[in-house]
Amino acid sequence: MNAHTQIQKDETVERQQALRTRKRGFLMLGAAVLIAGAAYGGYELLGPSSETTDDAYVAGDVVAITAREPGTVLAINADNTESVKQGQTLIEFDPATADAQMASAEANLARAVRSVRSDFSKVDETGAEILQAEAELARARNDLARRRAAAAEGAVSGEEVAHAADSVRTAAAALTLARSRQAQARSTVEGTRVETNPDVLAAVAAVRRAAIVQRHMHLVAPLDGVVAQRTVQLGQQVNAGTPLMAVVPLERLWIDANFRETQLAELRVGQPVEVETDIYGGSVTYHGKVLGLGAGSGSAFALLPPQNASGNWIKIVQRVPVRIALDPKELRANPLRIGVSAKVTVDTSDHRGVPVARVAAPPVPRQASQDGGPRVEARIASIIAANSGRASVR
Repeated sequence: MNAHTQIQKDETVERQQALRTRKRGFLMLGAAVLIAGAAYGGYELLGPSSETTDDAYVAGDVVAITAREPGTVLAINADNTESVKQGQTLIEFDPATADAQMASAEANLARAVRSVRSDFSKVDETGAEILQAEAELARARNDLARRRAAAAEGAVSGEEVAHAADSVRTAAAALTLARSRQAQARSTVEGTRVETNPDVLAAVAAVRRAAIVQRHMHLVAPLDGVVAQRTVQLGQQVNAGTPLMAVVPLERLWIDANFRETQLAELRVGQPVEVETDIYGGSVTYHGKVLGLGAGSGSAFALLPPQNASGNWIKIVQRVPVRIALDPKELRANPLRIGVSAKVTVDTSDHRGVPVARVAAPPVPRQASQDGGPRVEARIASIIAANSGRASVR
């Protein structure tokens, strides 16, 4: 009986100890929760102010590569997911037609130069005709004077005098015609040289145009990037303006973060930003800055904007896109892709920036014009020199 009583006492003590241990655990858990809540509240009250959204996505330029001239695709030198450098040839078209057009344009330039030389020669030719007509008129006038003197003495008949007068009128008309021809010849070349004659300039423009078409037979990458959206196929006949592929510069990406309208009051251009993406998670944090705030909410620029002036209306909090620049060095170290999701946190403690927009700047570098280059200009000068003389209007 004593043993049984002792066992009961021991069990009671164990239960009391377990109860005290459980109470102590709950007290410690409650204290931890209170401490964590106090720390979070203190951080929210005393820490730097910020705005956060996970409605954010990576965006970037999608540079379209389109056909500038109709042609047949002979070679495709880059495909989707491949990196290309600025100036690298992407697509080659059959140059046969463009080469034939260039040969025709060069021949027309040579013909125009020779034609202008002929026009200069016509000016000199009409000058000689004028001298000949003037001499013929002087001879006819002298002959008329002699015959009139002889007729006064009765040595020449009146009919011969009349014939001599007709010869004077004919010679005067010939002189007038020669002078008119000279004026007409001068009108085509006066005030110009062979190189500046309108006909030659038109032929030169045709050569430059043919050179541009030739250059368009090789489409090159306008900047460094990765090829995407290739739709062209080998041997395909394409028209001018047909989209062929795109180049995405992955070092020029940015974030489009869609903040609620209730979060915009403290946002300013230039505020620092921290970005986490779903690709790398919390292991990689990008640092950037606010570039600018959108001019309106996304719904305002939708294809079918909402009509709120209706009887049944429900207020919905709108979102405004905010563009955030990323550090190119961080993008090179941890590349991103267009369209991936991100979480954005903007430090709004500094309010010195402007709240509206930034100064306009070109989004991508200006590309050089494909005008044929110095090689074409040298070829034009060579054709002109080979087909022109030293003719000039005197």
